[in-house]
Amino acid sequence: MSLKYLTYIVVTLTGTIMSRTLRIGLVQLEATRDKKKNIEKALKIIQQYHRVEADIIVFPEYFMFKLEDVSPEVLYSVSEDIHGEFVDNYIRIAREYSTAVVGTLFEKTSIKPKVYNTVVLVEPSGNVKIVYRKTHLFDAYGYKESDYMLPGDKLSTIETIKDVKVAFTVCFDIRFPEIYRIYALKGAEVIISPSAWYRGPLKEETLRFLAQSRAHENTMYIVIVNQTGKTFTGRSMIVDPMGTVVLDLSSREIYYEYLIDVDYIYDVRRKLPVLKLRRPKLYKDIVEGLSEGPHNH
Repeated sequence: MSLKYLTYIVVTLTGTIMSRTLRIGLVQLEATRDKKKNIEKALKIIQQYHRVEADIIVFPEYFMFKLEDVSPEVLYSVSEDIHGEFVDNYIRIAREYSTAVVGTLFEKTSIKPKVYNTVVLVEPSGNVKIVYRKTHLFDAYGYKESDYMLPGDKLSTIETIKDVKVAFTVCFDIRFPEIYRIYALKGAEVIISPSAWYRGPLKEETLRFLAQSRAHENTMYIVIVNQTGKTFTGRSMIVDPMGTVVLDLSSREIYYEYLIDVDYIYDVRRKLPVLKLRRPKLYKDIVEGLSEGPHNH
């Protein structure tokens, strides 16, 4: 029996208690405008890995279809619901590798030509659930996702994967620290963020310090699974609860697995108890009087 199926706490013959772990598989690639080819490319990259043992395999944002230089109507025409062929491929991967899969898709809505930017969790059994629809659309740097998409109206569920509490964001959400703090206070230990982070001056550095900040200020793991290529930066990464980047996949197309020590979170929180030292009464204006933020001049 593979180690991934053993109980997450193992008492060895010497009586030593092993830490809880989560083995995460990251799929970093450049998507095309052919949904079938995107799946085929991902499978080929995964199959090149010497031995797939991930507890969860994560795909990047926009994996379904390359969004660049297409109209909202074109994107809507290729969108699907979660019972469509594209999600069926995630189910096939989950069953083939006996693992959970975090996948993204452009989810069809009843409001043409808008779609949702959706994250699904597929369990090893093949059960599918929508865990998140991107809430903060990328209307910045000259881009305007809101021409194509509707924002989700709720934060992600917190899912249990191998007894680890996992929450979800998507790409641009990382600029909104309130989400991450809410997840931390609700017990999330790992936040997974499928991304398609556009290239540009200092954009790689920006992604890195934002991920480090979200991890360190909430003493949790942050997992960024990003697209790469001519349009996107790559640099998929895992950041530990101290804000240290423990994995950086550079800009290549690659599948890679990394084992995180989940109980390290609580070692860090004993040394750095920022969540316990909060003073919520001082912050109530954030959600009351200051909810709209400053006005631009």
